[in-house]
Amino acid sequence: MNSRITTARTAVSAQRFTQLLGATRRGARLARLLAVQRLDAWGWPPDNDCVRAAELVVAELAANAVLHGRVPGRGFRLGLALVPVTPRASVLRIDVTDPRGDLLPLSGAAPADVPADGDDAQGRGLLLVSALSVNWGFVPEPAGAKTAWAVVGLVG
Repeated sequence: MNSRITTARTAVSAQRFTQLLGATRRGARLARLLAVQRLDAWGWPPDNDCVRAAELVVAELAANAVLHGRVPGRGFRLGLALVPVTPRASVLRIDVTDPRGDLLPLSGAAPADVPADGDDAQGRGLLLVSALSVNWGFVPEPAGAKTAWAVVGLVG
């Protein structure tokens, strides 16, 4: 007697969103608004504290792309990937890619090395990113670009 056992596996697929934006203050603001709008469409309402944290992370990474990663005539790309973990929890991966791979924050400093000096205007935004995300960092991209990424947990 042959018996066939089949195992059903439920694949968890990520929801993804990508948008190319102009490297302007308006583009950075639009990145933040698009992230909130996309999360709302994916079932994570704007009044959720975790969504507010993700909004701040997107705002900071997009602002850095505009202020420090700008190359005339080239924009930056916002990428979002939402992976459900449980019915009430997900992980959001935020990617912001700019064309200035030669310019890393504080020469590639680790999050713990970002200065907390209140008089230093640079680095405080990355402290915010570090505080609001599970993890974050930078990776080089082809053609001299870089991607700043952060992972934010969503619970609701």
